[in-house]
Amino acid sequence: MKRHGGDDKSGGSGAAPGVQTTRLQAVSLRTSRGRSQAQQRWLSRQLNDPYVLAARKQGWRSRAAFKLIELDDRFSLLGPGMRVVDLGAAPGGWAQVAVRRGATEVVGIDLLPVEPIAGATILQGDFNDPELAASLRPLLGGPADLVLSDMAPNTTGHAATDHLRIIALAELALAFAMQVLAPDGRFVAKVFQGGSEKQMLAPMKQVFASVRHAKPPASRKESSELYVVASGFRPERAASLVDAIGQP
Repeated sequence: MKRHGGDDKSGGSGAAPGVQTTRLQAVSLRTSRGRSQAQQRWLSRQLNDPYVLAARKQGWRSRAAFKLIELDDRFSLLGPGMRVVDLGAAPGGWAQVAVRRGATEVVGIDLLPVEPIAGATILQGDFNDPELAASLRPLLGGPADLVLSDMAPNTTGHAATDHLRIIALAELALAFAMQVLAPDGRFVAKVFQGGSEKQMLAPMKQVFASVRHAKPPASRKESSELYVVASGFRPERAASLVDAIGQP
């Protein structure tokens, strides 16, 4: 498995190469006409976000691409010839990274439409739909080497509720991954800090040789998001757990 080390052009911050995270001169909005305060804050943050600027310059669909780049640089997730499934693929940044980093077969799945990505197949639908799942393996040409999930539900503003909702979504992604991964396969999913993720980690530790947490530099400091990174899938241990995932 290859390792993406390379020259660190991020000033030692751990950020992806090509992202200038040192303090830049702030860009101010010229006018607030027609915008709410929340919209003004969001736009100001976008204009001054080095990852947004780097994504535009490098041709990534979103700043989230750098999260996978940084996770790959740390954990060597991707490599030539791999089969990769990207759950919640829209707008396509993670699928782009998988293709550019050598994956041979990349399938992105999302309820929303995704503009075509060279080197990837995009399926619009629910990844829990049995018909969609049945069509996946022929597209991949075999079991997946890596399942990615950067999915997050619409937030309610209530931290405890949002935490439970994203954990439930991550558990569904885990159940899906256990059905499609090859032996020694890998799984990456977004979660939020909050405590109940331990319910999800218990079965993961039974079916993966290694389970770790990571917060890539591209994750905003104020965000509670984390990523679980699991490797060394053991399918012989998974059969009895798939139906139990997410049950009280």
